[in-house]
Amino acid sequence: MKRISMMMMALTVAFSAQAADLTGRDIMQKVKNRADGDTRYATVEMTLIQKSGHKRVRKLESWAMDIGEDTKKIMFFTYPGDVKGTGFLTWDYDNVNKVDDKWLYLPAMKKTRRISGKSSKTDYFMGSDFTYDDMSTRSVDEETHSLLREEVMSGQKCWVIQSVPKDKGEIYSKRITWIRQDCLMVIKADYYDKLNKLHRQLTISNIDKVQGFWTMHLMQMENVQTGHKTIIRMNNQKFDIKVSPNLFTVSKLEKGL
Repeated sequence: MKRISMMMMALTVAFSAQAADLTGRDIMQKVKNRADGDTRYATVEMTLIQKSGHKRVRKLESWAMDIGEDTKKIMFFTYPGDVKGTGFLTWDYDNVNKVDDKWLYLPAMKKTRRISGKSSKTDYFMGSDFTYDDMSTRSVDEETHSLLREEVMSGQKCWVIQSVPKDKGEIYSKRITWIRQDCLMVIKADYYDKLNKLHRQLTISNIDKVQGFWTMHLMQMENVQTGHKTIIRMNNQKFDIKVSPNLFTVSKLEKGL
């Protein structure tokens, strides 16, 4: 029994040493590499809440496909009528030197708008509190990551990471992120403005497994400076579904569902 106890202690020390060797970048890369299927589908309910409490609800359908280290996504608004048919297409590249491609289709104008790299970082998506960049997958090396500490949040052991964007054109000066160690999922992120004041706060909850993949079902982004909030509920999530690569094209974006 004494020998077994000593072996277990040695394993614990070894594991702790291995965990201590992780850098902020290592952890963020693990988050990006977390298994979530090669393709994904969900119906989305987006609720925009003004400081006064007035609410607007929007509904979407969303598809995503990983192609190597890159990701393509397309989503279409299905409700209400004034935004129905609006589509958003992104091609997210893992190569930090390659600018992501983003297009927004506006059916009322029958026009496709290409979102520039600068606009994607500072403009908000369809009146929400998420920027266009927030709606896509970022390359790990777009930011410099530092492991600040470990901390327990909502009963879960987390890594706390500070990420500073390398591009000074970003809307935030730094982001502090809490990442659950058991499932490698973000549960909170604080975004600071150029004056180093808290600007927006993201919280993610209702995390469980769907088809064997860790999945979040609810996220809220609040602009703490204006009091405006956006709540996103992910429903009917499916993984590794059959999807044609032709879905993620500008012609499909303009054709709609």
